[in-house]
Amino acid sequence: MTELATGTGEPTAADPAAPPSAEPSVARVSQWADIRARFVANKLAVVGLAIVFVLVLVALLAPVLAPFDPLKQNLTQTLQAPGNGHILGTDALGRDQFSRLIYGSRIAVVVGLASILVAAVIGIVLGALAGYFGRFTDTVIMRVADVFFAFPLLIGAIVIILLMGRGVLPVVLSLGIFQWATFARLLRSQVLSVREMDYVQAAKALGADGPRIIRRHILPNSISAVLVYATSNVGIAIVAEASLSYLGVGVPPEVAEWGNMIAAGKDFMGVKDYLWTYPSLAIVITALGFVLLGNGLRDALDPKLR
Repeated sequence: MTELATGTGEPTAADPAAPPSAEPSVARVSQWADIRARFVANKLAVVGLAIVFVLVLVALLAPVLAPFDPLKQNLTQTLQAPGNGHILGTDALGRDQFSRLIYGSRIAVVVGLASILVAAVIGIVLGALAGYFGRFTDTVIMRVADVFFAFPLLIGAIVIILLMGRGVLPVVLSLGIFQWATFARLLRSQVLSVREMDYVQAAKALGADGPRIIRRHILPNSISAVLVYATSNVGIAIVAEASLSYLGVGVPPEVAEWGNMIAAGKDFMGVKDYLWTYPSLAIVITALGFVLLGNGLRDALDPKLR
């Protein structure tokens, strides 16, 4: 009867059998396609993504790619120059530099990603609470953050490691604990603007509680800036981890890790420069890759560029 009354073969807007509009899903698809197109158009961002992809792939395939055991010593082949069966030469204990460089990517990936994840989780939770509830909660969280801002990253990390002992886990926790404050302040600033939006006020009027509003409405619309910052800071965490190992407070010295390799090669600077040059280049290229990737994400997600 509805079809006869309207003179068309389509259900009316009031017909309960009418299918839901597909416009929101189409808009989301179009938005993601636009973001992807802007990211791909940024050549430096693509280069950064390629560097990060290669780094992760090397870390995953280290047992396959490494020609030697990175811990195996051969005192009859110490300090060999690149070549003669060792692509990047050997160190003072006869260990293959190329194999140690490959296995060092594992430490870099694990510590870089895990420490930023720890910092992001703490910072996102505390930043969301500070921005949404404000007043006393905001004051307490931001004053605690100021205390962590007062400590330089490496000095704070060294204090934690001296209390916990050397190893991958202490390094991850120490770097994460002393980086959460920036994440919290960044997310807080985003939440302060998002919480005044009409859809948040509507959710409050409908009786939604604070945790639900933060989870369903505020975080999804505030997280992009944190994602960009986290991506860029993975490289900083990798540099910090290598610096701790170089100073003798990171992972144990026998572990195949880039900072350890540089520390072992510094005594031969000017004589056997390959001992410290290649791990240094690995750190620089890795950090650059994450910075380029983060900048590309920033430009792709920036609504002002849409």
